[in-house]
Amino acid sequence: MGVIQDVGDQVISNVEKVIIGKHLEVRMAFVAILCQGHVLIEDVPGVGKTMLAKSFAKTIGCSFRRLQFTPDLLPSDVTGVSIFNQKSREFEFRPGPIMAQIVLVDEINRATPKTQSALLECMEERQVTVDEHTYRMPDPFIILATQNPIEYEGTFPLPEAQLDRFLMRISLGHPTPEEEIRILDAQQYVHPIETIEQIVPVADLLVAQEQVKHIYVDPLMKEYIVSLVNATRTYPDVYLGASPRGSLALYKTSQALAALQGRDFVIPDDIKALAEAALAHRIIVSPSARIKNVDTRAVVQEILSTVPVPGTRVRAGSR
Repeated sequence: MGVIQDVGDQVISNVEKVIIGKHLEVRMAFVAILCQGHVLIEDVPGVGKTMLAKSFAKTIGCSFRRLQFTPDLLPSDVTGVSIFNQKSREFEFRPGPIMAQIVLVDEINRATPKTQSALLECMEERQVTVDEHTYRMPDPFIILATQNPIEYEGTFPLPEAQLDRFLMRISLGHPTPEEEIRILDAQQYVHPIETIEQIVPVADLLVAQEQVKHIYVDPLMKEYIVSLVNATRTYPDVYLGASPRGSLALYKTSQALAALQGRDFVIPDDIKALAEAALAHRIIVSPSARIKNVDTRAVVQEILSTVPVPGTRVRAGSR
C-alpha cells in the first residue's frame, strides 16, 4: 500500500501550502477523494473552503468548476441544456458546470429544492439525463459542497436523501493566532494558490482509488461498523438513524485512512477517527431533542464511548 501512502503524502503536503494548519481536515478530504466520494463542508465564510477545492484540483491536475447556488438558479444551469443548431438542424448538448472532475458547489442550501435535486443523479449514479439522453460524468468526479451554518434566512435545508449522498461532512474552523500570522505572511505578495503546481497525475489517483478497495477489513471490523450504525438507529434522542449508506461510507473511508497510514488492514482507531464525519450528518434527532439542542456529533461521540470495541483479531495482508 506504499503507492497510496506516497500519493497521499505528496498531495496533502502540496495542498497544505495553501491550507495552513488544517492537516486533519485536508487528510479527511483526501480520504473522500480516494473513496470517490463527495464532501459537505459546513463552515463560516472565509476559512478556505474554496481554496481547499482549488488546491486539490491543481495538485492532481483535474478540471475544476465552481457553482454558486442562488435561489434563481435552474436545474439546467447545473446539468446543461440541449440547444437547436440551425446549421446541422439537430439538437446539441451544451454541458453545464457540473461536468468537471472537481466541482465546488458553493452555498448549496441557497438553491431551491428543485435545483438541489439536479445533483442527486450526478452524485449517486455519476451521470446526468437531459432530454432523455444520458451523459456520463468525467472520472474522477468529486463534489465539494459548502453551506454556511450561521445564515439560515433565504436558505432551503438539504433533504435527508441528499445529505445521505455525501460521503463525509467536515468543518475547517478558524485558524489559531499563530496559523493566522502564517497565512498573512504567505499572502503578502501573491496567493499561494497561484504558485502550487500539479504534483500527481490523474492516472496515479485513479490507480490509488482502485487499490484502496483491496484494503483488508476483518469480519470483526465489519461487525464494529454495523454495530455503530445500528446504535444510531436505537439512540433515545434520534428520530432517524444512519442508513446502510452510512455503513458503506464508514467501511470505505476506513480503508482509505488505513492505506494513507501505510497499512493494508483496518483497525478500530481508523473507524473511530471517521465515525463523526461519516455518520453525524445522516442522523436526525427527535423534535424533543432538538429543543434541548442535542447535536448529532455529540450523539456519535456518545455511541463511540458505549459500543464495545471488538477484539484484535486482525490479519495483516489477508484477503
